[in-house]
Amino acid sequence: MGIFDIFKKEKSNSTSTTENGILGPTFLEESVEHISNPKELHSHEWRRKLKSKNGETFFEIKYYGQLHSDYKNLIVGTDFAPSKIIAVNISDKSEYLLFDGCKHGYNAMFCDKYSDEQINNRIPDKIYHDEKGNSKFELIISTYNGIDYEDDYRDEVDSNGEIELINGQKVDFEKVKRNGFNTLQIWTINENGNKTEIVSEELA
Repeated sequence: MGIFDIFKKEKSNSTSTTENGILGPTFLEESVEHISNPKELHSHEWRRKLKSKNGETFFEIKYYGQLHSDYKNLIVGTDFAPSKIIAVNISDKSEYLLFDGCKHGYNAMFCDKYSDEQINNRIPDKIYHDEKGNSKFELIISTYNGIDYEDDYRDEVDSNGEIELINGQKVDFEKVKRNGFNTLQIWTINENGNKTEIVSEELA
C-alpha cells in the first residue's frame, strides 16, 4: 500500500531473533514468542508471534469493523467507530485482544475522543476468512514505536509516574509508551503457509 515507505528508508536491525530491546504492548506481554531470523526488523519495531497460554499458535480471528473497500484483506474501522480485533484459541476458546482502536495507539490516547456508545457498542462478531476461505491462522504482530515520549511528554508526568490521556484517564507513563505505538501491522499465516496482512494502521 506504500504507507510504510518511511520505514524502508531506515537500515534494518537484523538479529537472530526479534529481541532488539523494543518493548511491545503490555496487553500482549504474556501471549507472544520471539521469531527466529526475522526479515527486515527495524530498530524501532517490536515484532512477535502470538502464542496461547497452553502453547498453541493457531487462532480464529473475530472482529468489529469491516473489510477495506479496495484492499479486501484488511480489517478497518467503520464510520461509527474504530476496529476491535480479538484472537480466539482454537482448542479452549480463550480470547486475546490484539487491537482496540478506541484505546490503543498514539491518536486514541492523545488526540481522538470516543463516546461511551462508540467504545461499548462494538461487538466483535465477524469471523475473518482469507481469500481461500481459511479461518485458522498463526499470527505475526508488529508495532512501530517512533514517538519520542521522553522528549515530548516527560514534563507532563505527575509525581506518581502517571500521565493524563485525552479522555481524562491517568495511566502509568511506562505503559503509555508501550501501548501508544504509532503504527500497527498484523499478518496471518494459514495452515498452508500463505501469509496475508490483515491490519495496517497508522495511529499517529
